[in-house]
Amino acid sequence: MKTIPTRRSRHLIPLLLLSALAACVVSCSDTDDDTPWGESSIPNNQNRNDTSKEPALARLEFPKTKGADSSLVIIHTTNDLYGINYSVEWDTKKKAQRWSCYQMNSSTLKKNTSRYYSKTDPYPFDPELPSAYYTDGDYYWSSGFSHGHICPSADRLYSAEANKQTFYLTNMQPQYSMFNAGKDYDSPWLRLENQVRTWAGNATFDTLYVVKGGTIEDHQLLSKIRNELRVPKYFFVALLGKTKTGYRAIGFWIEHDNLDHGKESLGSFAMNIRELEKLTGIDFFCNLPDDTEEHVETLAIENVKRAWGV
Repeated sequence: MKTIPTRRSRHLIPLLLLSALAACVVSCSDTDDDTPWGESSIPNNQNRNDTSKEPALARLEFPKTKGADSSLVIIHTTNDLYGINYSVEWDTKKKAQRWSCYQMNSSTLKKNTSRYYSKTDPYPFDPELPSAYYTDGDYYWSSGFSHGHICPSADRLYSAEANKQTFYLTNMQPQYSMFNAGKDYDSPWLRLENQVRTWAGNATFDTLYVVKGGTIEDHQLLSKIRNELRVPKYFFVALLGKTKTGYRAIGFWIEHDNLDHGKESLGSFAMNIRELEKLTGIDFFCNLPDDTEEHVETLAIENVKRAWGV
């Protein structure tokens, strides 16, 4: 795999410690100490990320990075105890984000600040993205599409700095307002975001690993704004939850439209991770040991829905 260019926010803090690895129904090791795996002790894992240039790529929320010259991984950090805020893989040729990934738990859900607001710069350009790879932020205005957060503002209220970073244009995808919020703030996408926060605060999970994005390949586009800003035809969410005994995983695939879906069950959009990988072409949770990854990602959908209560 080619070396992935990686950029970090200006505040560099020691990485958050990795969670120990285990299967959904296979108990965590008694020697689990929540430290990163050393090269000599990594379990069998043929598809894990190459961390020789960037150790953070070993974190469990990271999918397999694309490994092409057009891929840029941006890791946003904050000057507080949480360290890494969220990360983005940006396609420099398509000028669009492939995904945002991050961790959630009861601590990151603390509300220590209000939602970022700036009248003069409501959606800032990402300072870590070279200007040659930008899509003009003005393309959103009067386009009929909202600025759709991928890592939501409401997921990052623990500090003003972390919240502002969620408003970077690299964390945005164009979304219809009915998809983004809905007629009565009841769209499946918004309800799923609320549900993810509920799961993250649930005592069942120690940590929730989140990957979200919209499809940017040519065959999975709804349209382009001014023939440049890509509008996804589908949006997806992949979740890995660490429990006291192991892991659970679930995927969601939602068509991007401008219709009122009302109270349509979130379960109707759910699938196992392997099926979501086929649809997106993304290898989620690649840093799990192979046998663990195989088990949690291929569980029958009926069992997945039962485990997550959808």
